[in-house]
Amino acid sequence: MDWEHISKYLKAQGWVILLVLGSLSFFFMSPDFTLGLFLGGLIIIANFSALQSSIRSAFTPEGTMLNKKNAIVAKYYLRLAILGIIIYILVTTKIVNVLGLLVGLSIIVINILILGVRFALKISSGEAV
Repeated sequence: MDWEHISKYLKAQGWVILLVLGSLSFFFMSPDFTLGLFLGGLIIIANFSALQSSIRSAFTPEGTMLNKKNAIVAKYYLRLAILGIIIYILVTTKIVNVLGLLVGLSIIVINILILGVRFALKISSGEAV
């Protein structure tokens, strides 16, 4: 599989995981937990997409760097600072449940784990990846 397929899979699967976890949370958990889960998921999916976009714009398809390294690093730290401020505001104002927020922020990690298991099962069954 090339990066285009993996990227599309990760984006679509991230939304599916967020909707499934959010739906289950809506019925079985408190409203502030559900809100935290949804906001954490939205934040991390947006951050993942922004990271992918800035990396794609920094390199050509052949792998040659278009932008200066310092600009890429500055964008990364700016995005990380904004993410930290948003999380700080959500936690300190107690709008959301912290555990729900952590579960939401873990959606990309869960997504990558599912992808790894999927690849491992394909390899062990002898399918071409």
